[in-house]
Amino acid sequence: MYSLAFSAVTCLGMHAQEFQGMAIYESKTSMADFKANRPNNRDITPEMEKMMEERMKTMFEKTFVLNFDKSASIYKEQEKLETPGGQQGGMRMMSSMMGGGGTYYKNVKDKSYTVDKEFMGKEFLVKDSLNNLKWKMEGEIRVIGGYNCFKATAVLPASTSDFRNLRPKKDDDEGAKPEGNNADNKEKKTDFLSGLSMPKEVVVTAWYTPEIPVNQGPDKYWGLPGLILEINDGKTVVLCSKVVLNPKTKADIKAPSNGKTISQKDYDEVVVKKMKEMQEMNQGRNGNGGMRMRMGN
Repeated sequence: MYSLAFSAVTCLGMHAQEFQGMAIYESKTSMADFKANRPNNRDITPEMEKMMEERMKTMFEKTFVLNFDKSASIYKEQEKLETPGGQQGGMRMMSSMMGGGGTYYKNVKDKSYTVDKEFMGKEFLVKDSLNNLKWKMEGEIRVIGGYNCFKATAVLPASTSDFRNLRPKKDDDEGAKPEGNNADNKEKKTDFLSGLSMPKEVVVTAWYTPEIPVNQGPDKYWGLPGLILEINDGKTVVLCSKVVLNPKTKADIKAPSNGKTISQKDYDEVVVKKMKEMQEMNQGRNGNGGMRMRMGN
């Protein structure tokens, strides 16, 4: 899926007090569910459709850098050259809700994390305890970039502020069954989130290598006896494409400090509340009124 290029030093460096590593991860989220739930809008031209496809691809395919030592790590999206207006307004907001933006700091020693987030023009500093991931060792082995990796699975509570967790609504989901005439409901579908819902839990599969004995990984993942090189939750795949152990240039691994301090629960509530307000505001508008707010036009 991705070309892998790994470089490493001798294992002696792993035991050095100043040990540090750097890993590059490619993150790709399936767009299928979002495409299927786009609003019905006859005014959207093929050119507009193509532009939205490109913008969605930017949000759903990202590159991250993880700098780590034995006790802490920082995970940050790799900066790209933006097209004019490409990260304005709603686009920047949606990118944040698709796992981009900010610096994610994890301290596995004291089991805490800090991440800075920008939402609706405000800066937040989310501080909370790391999830106690109850990994189940599956016994399967595969090789990633020359490293022997072992499979583990876990069930995680879904963050309601991370829109990568959205799944198509099922019959037993609240609001899944439309009322009234199906044709009428089809015409009323002006919000591309209307056919999606947030699950309570997400099952993830991790592949980790004991050959790099740190219990770190991309994003919020940690707690395995080796660096996590791949994470898959069924919709999003995060795959390591490069590892450098003891790089010549050391990173400054420290928590971000800008923004209003808030817990994860409170931040999620802020995001959900604002998104509901936006949906209500766009009800009754024609076609791409809702898409403009969400796609950054």
